Amino acid sequence: MTTLNPKSPNPFFHYGPQNPSLIFSIFPPISRSLSIFNRAKLGVGICVPKHTPNPNSTSLNDSLRDRNESRGVCLKDKDVDVATLGNLCVDVVLNVPNLPPPKKEDRKAYMDRLAASSPDKQYWEAGGNCNVAIAAARLGLQCIAIGHVGNEIYGGFLLDVLHDEGIGMVGMSVDNDFVDNSAASYETLLCWVLVDPLQRHGFCSRADFSKEPAFSWLGKLSGEVKMAIKKSKILFCNGYGFDELSPGLIVSALEHAIEVGTAIFFDPGPRGKSLSAGTPEEQQALNQFLMKSDVLLLTSDEAETLTGIKNPILAGQQLLRQAVRTKWVIVKMGSKGSILITISSISFVPAFKVDVVDTVGCGDSFVAAIAFGFINSLPMVNTLAIANAVGAATAMGCGAGRNVASLERVMQLMRDSNLIEDESSWNELFDVSLDAQEVTILSKMAINGINSRLNHVSLQSVVSELLPMFESVELKGKSCVLKE
Repeated sequence: MTTLNPKSPNPFFHYGPQNPSLIFSIFPPISRSLSIFNRAKLGVGICVPKHTPNPNSTSLNDSLRDRNESRGVCLKDKDVDVATLGNLCVDVVLNVPNLPPPKKEDRKAYMDRLAASSPDKQYWEAGGNCNVAIAAARLGLQCIAIGHVGNEIYGGFLLDVLHDEGIGMVGMSVDNDFVDNSAASYETLLCWVLVDPLQRHGFCSRADFSKEPAFSWLGKLSGEVKMAIKKSKILFCNGYGFDELSPGLIVSALEHAIEVGTAIFFDPGPRGKSLSAGTPEEQQALNQFLMKSDVLLLTSDEAETLTGIKNPILAGQQLLRQAVRTKWVIVKMGSKGSILITISSISFVPAFKVDVVDTVGCGDSFVAAIAFGFINSLPMVNTLAIANAVGAATAMGCGAGRNVASLERVMQLMRDSNLIEDESSWNELFDVSLDAQEVTILSKMAINGINSRLNHVSLQSVVSELLPMFESVELKGKSCVLKE
């Protein structure tokens, strides 16, 4: 294993071994004179700014810390903030006259035509869980990506992007004596992101056309991967990980994270519906994550699909009742905002008003900001405010990967404080029988009395607490660049 920065006290910022003897089937490899592997050998270091919360800050949520400790989550003595599991891919973003046809055979033929010639590099972008890691790193969190990338031009590109964003990589190794030597099974996963003239999106990859996960030859977690999970405060997994890794392998990562006190974030995404109706192994794995994750993140549609309950608050409470470890259920509602539900409280933050260019990567950016709040023990309403701002800032750009929210844009959105407030939406949302002891809403004006059950928190007060934290991250980032 090659260490990217030999002077770093963190042993997990490295690049896992690849198989250089393979010939890849979709596109031929080309030589790169200064690949990430070459730079690693030269000892080029990376700098990841880390934010240290002010121990005297009144914004720290002592009750959350107590709950973390009482439920076995230990965030101390861990060198890495966020580790992502699997779902590392290169997005090839193309404008097309028509989206892929719905029929599976026709979609496969459509993708094969796209793959017949190599697309120009200007259309490549880091995708999948790279979005989460990049957004988190820009918030000052120290991140690693755990997964597989091939030793070809796309794998090199992906590693270059992660390196440039200050993100480490832990490769998932394999005993080659027990795997199929099919070249395609080792390739970096490509996802074709197709945009039609109406700005609608279509997605397809080779994982869509196989009954087996793309990297089904990965049978167990290596010692290096286990150590990386142990050293991380949060392990993030999503439903798309099942396109690459076997349910058994993903569950083993879940179980190891629980064993070593690493918090688990899970976002089933659109795959939640197919997993719930999938193989017995997939259904069992989904149930394990829904029961044992510390934080669940879903859209309102996904929450309804998994519970059969339309109201997102009641759906979140149902998921909490069924779980054994879950502290937070977070429901994303797009332009209506987001909700964070615990056993004893509900927090709601409206969305920020922005000119939306592209929604790809917004959910991933949102996850990164939730991790920021969780790690720093921020009040839940503050955490949602950050997440909504980061998601909105990403929507202002085109595409994900390196186009996810910059810290500067997030800070500007917070300063502008332009919320989409709709009292009728609040009343509809909370016009149900709630078991929660505390209901908190973020609004421009902290004026109570509209509804006696609701505690309104001033956006300005939240912004005044958050901006110094981000300014500290920004200064440390600039200092790091100057040192390099």
